[in-house]
Amino acid sequence: MAAKWIETITGSLEQKKQYKQAKTRIEALPEPHRSAASALNRYLMYYGGVTDGDTIVQMFVDLADLWERAAIDGTPVSAIVGDDPVEFAEAYAQAYGGAQWIDKERTRLVKAIDAAKKGEGR
Repeated sequence: MAAKWIETITGSLEQKKQYKQAKTRIEALPEPHRSAASALNRYLMYYGGVTDGDTIVQMFVDLADLWERAAIDGTPVSAIVGDDPVEFAEAYAQAYGGAQWIDKERTRLVKAIDAAKKGEGR
């Protein structure tokens, strides 16, 4: 009962557990994969903005999978992220779609501008 009440306030405890496991997997990677994966993880926390817990957890679990596989295969960091790590990170995040925090503000902006346009003719 207490866990359900706590989850109502803080979000899913299972999702937090899965995220921490993915983060631990990233921290266990050999260099330079660990540094690259950690940097991407941090960037995605700020940029991703995905509001669905299941989606964001899957994004980070997949990120850990990607970098573990790259480390095992000896794939260079540059072969994964290319020349533009920002472009890579943002394309990666967009592949997960879902509702984002900014969507609500975009809708609010459009409605405000539409209302302002209607008021111009007065």
